[in-house]
Amino acid sequence: MRSTTLLALLALVLLYLVSGALVFQALEQPHEQQAQRELGEVREKFLRAHPCVSDQDLGILIKDVADALGGGADPDINSSSNSNHSAWDLGSAFFFSGTIITTIGYGNAALRTDAGRLFCIFYALVGIPLFGILLAGVGDRLGSSLRRGIGHIEAIFLKWHVPPGLVRILSAVLFLLIGCLLFVLTPTFVFCYVEGWSKLEAIYFVVVTLTTVGFGDYVAGASPNQSNAAYQPLVWFWILLGLAYFASVLTTIGNWLRVVSRRTRAEMGGLTAQAASWTGTVTARVTQRVGPTAPPPLEKERPFLPPPPCPAQPAGRPPSPLPVKAEPPSPSSPSTPPTASALDYPSENLAFIDESSDTQSERGCALPRAPRGRRRPPNPPRKPARPRGPVRPRERGVPA
Repeated sequence: MRSTTLLALLALVLLYLVSGALVFQALEQPHEQQAQRELGEVREKFLRAHPCVSDQDLGILIKDVADALGGGADPDINSSSNSNHSAWDLGSAFFFSGTIITTIGYGNAALRTDAGRLFCIFYALVGIPLFGILLAGVGDRLGSSLRRGIGHIEAIFLKWHVPPGLVRILSAVLFLLIGCLLFVLTPTFVFCYVEGWSKLEAIYFVVVTLTTVGFGDYVAGASPNQSNAAYQPLVWFWILLGLAYFASVLTTIGNWLRVVSRRTRAEMGGLTAQAASWTGTVTARVTQRVGPTAPPPLEKERPFLPPPPCPAQPAGRPPSPLPVKAEPPSPSSPSTPPTASALDYPSENLAFIDESSDTQSERGCALPRAPRGRRRPPNPPRKPARPRGPVRPRERGVPA
C-alpha cells in the first residue's frame, strides 16, 4: 500500500472516530448528567432521613458498593432464595473461558486474584489461536452446507430459465437471509423470552456479541434468576456458530472479490490483445495504400544491355581504338526501359547506354554484364572526348 493511500485511509478512520465520538457524546452525556443529579438527590434524602450517618461514612459505603458491583457482586443474592447463587459456578466459569478465547470479554465478571490473572495470560495465548483454527474449520463446513442447499435452489431457478446473473444475485441474497434468520433473528426472540429484554435490547446484545465488541452491560445468563446451569454453555455454542457464519460470509466476499479481480485482469488482457491486433491491421493497410515512408535512395540503378558482337580482327593487327562520342542528354530521347527506376531520367539512361556501346567498340570485346542489383553512383563522371587524329598503335595487353 502506498504512503498516500495509507495516509488517506488513516485520515478517513480518524474522521470516522471523531464523528462517532461527537454523536455518542451528544446522546449519552445528558443521560449521565441526569443520573449524577439523581444520585445526589438520593444521597441528600438519605442523610436527611438518617441524621446519625455522616456524609463521609455514606461516601465510603457507596464506593465499596461500587467496587463490589464491579467485581461481579449482585445485591439481589443477599435474599434467602438466591443465597446459593455464584458468579463462578461451572456454567458461568465455562462461559467466562469462552469469552476469553473468542476475544469478546464482556467485563461483567473480572479476575481479582493474581494467580487468576497470571493463568488468564497463558490461557488466552494458547486458546485464541486454537479457537481461530476451530472457527475457520466450522465456518468452512457451515458455508459449504449453506451453499450446497442454495445450489439446489439455484438448479430450480435455472430449470425455470431464469438468467444466470439473476440467479447469482438471488443465491447471495438467500445466503444472507438464511444466516440472519438462523443466527440473528431467532436468538433475538429467544433472549427476549428467557432474559425478559426488549427486542431492541436483545438485538443489541446479539450484534455486540457477534461483532466481538462485548460491552458487558447485557450478558445472557448473568441474572441471578437464571438457575439453569446449561444455559450459558448453550449461549457459547450459539456464539461459535454465529462467528463461524460471519467468517464464512467474509470468506465468500473475499473469494468473490478474487474472482472479480481475475476476470477483470483477463478481460483487460483480451482487450489489450485486440487493440494491438487492430493497430497492426490498420498499420499494414495504411502501409499497403500509401507505401513505406523511406528516405529517397542515394544511388540509382542503371540497366545493362547485352553488347553487340565484336567484329573479326585480322591476325597480327592490334585493334584500333575508336573515339568516344559523348552525347549530351536530349529531352527528345526515347523512354527508359521498364527495368529503370521510376525516378531515373530517360536522357541519363540512354546516354549511359551509348557510352557503354562506344567503350565496347573501342576495346573490341564484350563487356561482362553486371549482376542484377549492382548500383552505380547517381552521376558518374563522363569520359572526355578524345581528339580526332592519327591513331598510334599500342602494344597488346596494355589497357586502353
